Amino acid sequence: MKLDCAVIGGGPAGLNAALVLGRAKRHVIVFDHNKPRNAVTRQSHGFLTRDGMAPREFRRLAHEDIARYPSVTIKPDKVTEVKADRAGFTLTTSNGVMYHARTVILAAGLRESLPEIPSVREFYGVSLFSCPYCDGWELRDKPLVVISEGSNLFALTKIVYNWSKNLLVCTNGRNSLNAEQIGQLKQKGIQVNLHRIKELTGEHGRLRRIRFENNTEFERDGGFVTPSWDQAASFGEALGCAMTPGGGFATDDYGRTSVPGVYAAGDTSIIVPAQLIVAAGEGSKAAIGANTDLSHWDFWRE
Repeated sequence: MKLDCAVIGGGPAGLNAALVLGRAKRHVIVFDHNKPRNAVTRQSHGFLTRDGMAPREFRRLAHEDIARYPSVTIKPDKVTEVKADRAGFTLTTSNGVMYHARTVILAAGLRESLPEIPSVREFYGVSLFSCPYCDGWELRDKPLVVISEGSNLFALTKIVYNWSKNLLVCTNGRNSLNAEQIGQLKQKGIQVNLHRIKELTGEHGRLRRIRFENNTEFERDGGFVTPSWDQAASFGEALGCAMTPGGGFATDDYGRTSVPGVYAAGDTSIIVPAQLIVAAGEGSKAAIGANTDLSHWDFWRE
């Protein structure tokens, strides 16, 4: 049987796309080898009726919802290659099995790399986070650190300032702030340290102290750090999908990429990790785009 759609990625975008397509009576396979970017996350926030839910529980409930639609299958397989052919696309998995689908939704998400700071992964996901909208409430009014080696540091600090005025801003030795920005931060009473971070210390993932290479130390209870992100899978680039300047896939309002029959959803198209509810919405839009095109093709074929 030829699939109507192959969804690559079993995060909120891919699962919600599968749900919408299943309700449209489409034959779908979701490929999910269960290596999520947010594996360290203990709770997800900002999703109405699901605020504070553990990602694993969200995933379990999503699978239960999808199981009600017999035309959707979730495979714990990793796709290794996607090729366009005359009838759509051929997908090959790591165990050598080939699948044929009329359309493909790219929802594999992003791969993230944290700054090279000793012990940073011990605290990431427990007291250090990447998204203030997801975790700012839990850190409100605490002494926090904001760490970024990129040009977004000043903008991120202004956002985090909404949750706590007691901030330490760190460039980790990079030129991520100019003199004017440093002056503006200091006028707000925000501490700025331009040195490289030598050590993060604490217990059980709870940050307590930051030590810099100039031997200064600051006590902090948590904060935010900016990773760098790139595509977790290269299928879109291999298929020739146009990219945005930020490294995401350029799409229209319904997830259509520049390649007919290929759609992108969630972090894959946004290229900045989105809240769970945004990623799920992106998956829904891509599914509507795919189903609309399939319906159009089928209408004129019959």
